[in-house]
Amino acid sequence: MNYYIITGASKGIGKALAEELLQDKNNSVIGVSRSSTLKHPNYRYQPLDFSDIEAVEHNLHKVFLPYKDAERLVLVNNAGVLGDIGYVGEGMPNERFEFVFDVNVIVPAMLMNTFLQTYRQHQCEKVIVNISSGAGKYPVDGWASYCASKAALDMLSLTIQKEQEVRGTGVKVFSLSPGVVDTDMQEQIRDSDAERFSTVEKFREYKAHGDLVSPEAVGKKIANFLQQTDEYNEVIVSVRDM
Repeated sequence: MNYYIITGASKGIGKALAEELLQDKNNSVIGVSRSSTLKHPNYRYQPLDFSDIEAVEHNLHKVFLPYKDAERLVLVNNAGVLGDIGYVGEGMPNERFEFVFDVNVIVPAMLMNTFLQTYRQHQCEKVIVNISSGAGKYPVDGWASYCASKAALDMLSLTIQKEQEVRGTGVKVFSLSPGVVDTDMQEQIRDSDAERFSTVEKFREYKAHGDLVSPEAVGKKIANFLQQTDEYNEVIVSVRDM
């Protein structure tokens, strides 16, 4: 059996990816999120609120079960938040930075750490995919915490892959940018005030002109990518190149 642990599997890209993977009877999906919208005999839901670090720490053992029949173990850190849109120093509450980094960086780091520790002795293929963003590679005004958190996720992925190579574990780690996808996050972006985000109109045009990619299309591409990870040697990858 192939086991795919996917965070944020209740909607958007995470749900689309889970549904795509579940079409194969040899795949089992563990969805980790605040709520569950999927029903399938090979789907297991584990509730977790990533903004509650203490609760995450106390429940990680429920996510990473032994899975002794695993032929393949894959962790997909898909859950993420944009956070408040606005300029630093112009009324942004300090605690909102903590919230974004907890969800986008701290919890994925905890999950990767636990995944690698738990399955260290498992003699099967192991892959980690972190869903990043182009915003982690260039600055976007009004998105300071989101850009910084995704840049941190990229570097975390690069460093952990380097460590796995030094140890010779065979584990592969990727940081994957999905592109501009028609999700709830895009809705939040379009509702922004131009005074707090200067290029908001561009994102409104994406929707108006039908330029947003569906979660289902992206989920299918990521599922295909997961079947071909041996062909990729770079850690930083993009759905647009697939």
